Amino acid sequence: MKKTILYTLLALTICTNAFAQKDAQAKVILNQVSAKYKSYDLIKADFSFTLDNQQAGVKETQTGTLISKAKAGKYRVTLYSSASAKDVDKEIISDGKSQWTYLKKDKEVQVGDAGKGGDGLSNPSQIFTIYEKGYKYLYTGEQKIAGKAYQAIDLTPENEKASIFKVRLLVDKAKKQIYSALLFDKNGNKYNYVVKSFTPNAPIADSTFGWDAKAHPGVEVVDLR
Repeated sequence: MKKTILYTLLALTICTNAFAQKDAQAKVILNQVSAKYKSYDLIKADFSFTLDNQQAGVKETQTGTLISKAKAGKYRVTLYSSASAKDVDKEIISDGKSQWTYLKKDKEVQVGDAGKGGDGLSNPSQIFTIYEKGYKYLYTGEQKIAGKAYQAIDLTPENEKASIFKVRLLVDKAKKQIYSALLFDKNGNKYNYVVKSFTPNAPIADSTFGWDAKAHPGVEVVDLR
């Protein structure tokens, strides 16, 4: 009996140490990603976004473009309709103070305060920073996709009531960049963001991060502040 208890305690100690090592490894990887991302003044990334819910029989994919000035809290996310990569479906724009959400089909733009999103990834501009606040993380191993090595890290929210209960990040091992973020919510939805291209310090005008009312005649403004 004593031996059984001893072996159990030993096994638990080994498991605890293993998880601690993985957590430490995840932290090292994420710190490297964060340091590289913050070293850029501006980034431009093309990505794909897939909503998948097997129970509801839903699977939809869109492409998009993200332009972000992380240090200033400015970003512009453009989602395109599945029919054409050039046909804008939705845009989320922030100048660091206000956020505009443009819904083209509804001819409507909603205005709110910047940084007031829900839990999880309220917009794709958070893909490179989602791990920084409110999550515990665990390194789960290395994967290879098309010959490239990616480091997998699972995030779990510190708030157990959050609708997103897990996020799986894949980090490009060589580039130290987020390659994809797969979010799981309690309603059976899976949201997958995959970075297709990444361009640091692209020449982008600062006017990109503001709403241009003259370029959108007839669009109703809904102020939610």
